[in-house]
Amino acid sequence: MKQLKELFNYRQMIYSLVKKDLRGRYKGSVMGFMWTFINPLLQLLVYSIVFGKLLPNNTIPKFYLYLFVGLVPWIFFSSSLNVGATSVIASKDMVKKIYFPREVLPISYVTSSLVNMLLCFLVIFGVMLGFGIKPGNEFHLSALLYLIPVVLVEYVLALGGAMLTSALTVYFRDLEHILGIVTMAWMYACPILYQLELVQNAMGRWYYLYYLNPMTPIIIAFRDILYEGHAPQLSTLVNAAVMGFVVLIVGYLVFRKLQKGFAEEL
Repeated sequence: MKQLKELFNYRQMIYSLVKKDLRGRYKGSVMGFMWTFINPLLQLLVYSIVFGKLLPNNTIPKFYLYLFVGLVPWIFFSSSLNVGATSVIASKDMVKKIYFPREVLPISYVTSSLVNMLLCFLVIFGVMLGFGIKPGNEFHLSALLYLIPVVLVEYVLALGGAMLTSALTVYFRDLEHILGIVTMAWMYACPILYQLELVQNAMGRWYYLYYLNPMTPIIIAFRDILYEGHAPQLSTLVNAAVMGFVVLIVGYLVFRKLQKGFAEEL
């Protein structure tokens, strides 16, 4: 509770760092912050042309939407790991000169990535409303309420991963480059490009091991809400929440242990 209270006291610093990161992403560009909306819109347009016209997927209706709904939360998670890994190193001058809770750094980077993901979802809703696209045969508006716990669970998971990687990268700089390869391979271990039935048929009775991937239940939950149009199963939410908090606890404990030597290593 003492550490949580201290982080709360530094909430203005977190807000300033998030604001600085969001502004700095498109600094100097003509469109500026509008690229936050343009990028996902153009991606969705490309997917709809490629997978809707050129390479149609007959087994998955509206495959471009199916793909995009899975990619958006994955991009948030992978960017939290990759960008969050360098959060401490990128702020080495502050770490060495002033005191503040070091957890502020990964928190601000993950929160910035979260804002980008939420804006991407606004694009999804806008496109679906504008073109009259319905996620499933029967879309229930109440299912959207489940986005709140799902987003919170993924935020917890991403924050735990960012704390872990940011602390380890200070001592092992090669991890920054290794993570790019790991997250690329990890994406194909998630149900983004394919249906779960394919994994079930391939793994047989070992299918339960697939759910040890913490991003599997999260992507399934997002897809249930935004693509199928119904509330996710309770077991999916519980599975995602348990793994998310386990990763957060491990990441936090490692970060607290290693942060004592940050100034010397940097």
